[in-house]
Amino acid sequence: MWEVAMTTIGHRRYVAVLLPFDKSFKIDEQAYRRYVRYFADDPRFAREGGLCINPEAGEIFYLSREEKRRVLEIAMEEAHGKLPIIAGTWALTTDETVATARDCKALGVDGIFVTPPGGAQDVTSCWDADGYPEIWLDQIIAQDRAVDLPIVTHPVGGAKPPFYPGLPLAATLRICREVKNVVGWKMTYMYDGFRIIAKELRGLDRPVAVMGALASRFHEYKATGMFDGTLSGFWTFAKEPMLDHLDAWDARDIDKACAIWNGGLCELHEYIADMGRLHIRYKTATWLRGLIPNPFMRAPMPKPKQEEIDTIYRLLKNLNLDVIEMKETRVAA
Repeated sequence: MWEVAMTTIGHRRYVAVLLPFDKSFKIDEQAYRRYVRYFADDPRFAREGGLCINPEAGEIFYLSREEKRRVLEIAMEEAHGKLPIIAGTWALTTDETVATARDCKALGVDGIFVTPPGGAQDVTSCWDADGYPEIWLDQIIAQDRAVDLPIVTHPVGGAKPPFYPGLPLAATLRICREVKNVVGWKMTYMYDGFRIIAKELRGLDRPVAVMGALASRFHEYKATGMFDGTLSGFWTFAKEPMLDHLDAWDARDIDKACAIWNGGLCELHEYIADMGRLHIRYKTATWLRGLIPNPFMRAPMPKPKQEEIDTIYRLLKNLNLDVIEMKETRVAA
C-alpha cells in the first residue's frame, strides 16, 4: 500500500470548466477567457487548484474536434503556468478520441481526462463493465499508447447500486492495474459506493487519487479522510465558500467547517446535485453569479426552468455570494 504523502497531478482541486456560448450558440471566446482567469488569477484557488478543460460540464459531447482544440488553446493561453491543466478527449469513435488526445498533448497539457464511449446501448446504458471492461479499457489503452500522459478518469457506466452511476469495483481495479498512467479516479458514486471504491484505490501498489465529484458529500469525505482532491463542476459557481470549507477542514477547525457547511453550502450543493439536472444547474448557478453571460446549453440540453433559477438564486443569496440583478433572472427560462 502506498503512502498518502505520495502525490500525483490528481491530488489537486480541479474545476470542471463550463463553456459559455453567445446568443447563436457559438463559443463566446472573450467570456471564456474571463471565466478561466476567474480561477487562474485567484492565488488561493491556484495554491491547490487545477482546470479540467472540455469535461462533461463543458459540453464536450456537442463540440467538434476543432472546437475542442480551440477551447483548449484559449485555456492554455490564459492559465497554463498558473494552474495544471488536464483536458477531455471524448469523441464518438475511438479513432477521433485518440486524435483528440494527440491534440491535447500537442498543446502541452499536464494530463488527459478520459470518459467512457458513447453510442449504442451496448457501450452506454446497458454496458456490463465488470463483464466486458475492454469496452472502455481498450479505448483508454489506445490513448495511453498514443500520448503517454497522466490520466484522470470520468468513470460513468450506469452500474447498479452501490456503484451507481459510476464504474463497479472489478472494472475499476482492472483499469487502474493495467494502465499505469491512471493517476486520478473521479468519484462519481453515491456514498456507499464511494467508500468501497476509495478503500480499494488506497490499497493499490501506487497512488491513484480519490477525487471527490459531488460536493454535496465533501463534508463527509473530509471527515473520513477519503479525499485526495476533487474534480467537480460545483467549483464553477461556489468557489469561495468551498475554499473556506475545505481550508477549515485542513486546519482541523471542525467548528468552522460545520458552520460553513450548515450555513447554506450544503443546502445549495444538495439542490444542485440532482443527477438528471446536474449540468443544467451548474450552468444556471454560474450565470446567476455573473461569471458567464447566459445559462444556455447546446441542444439537446434544455433550458433551466424558472423554478430552478429562482431556487438557485435564493440559495446563492443566502450564502451572501455576489449575484446578478433579480430582473435579469427572468429572461432565461
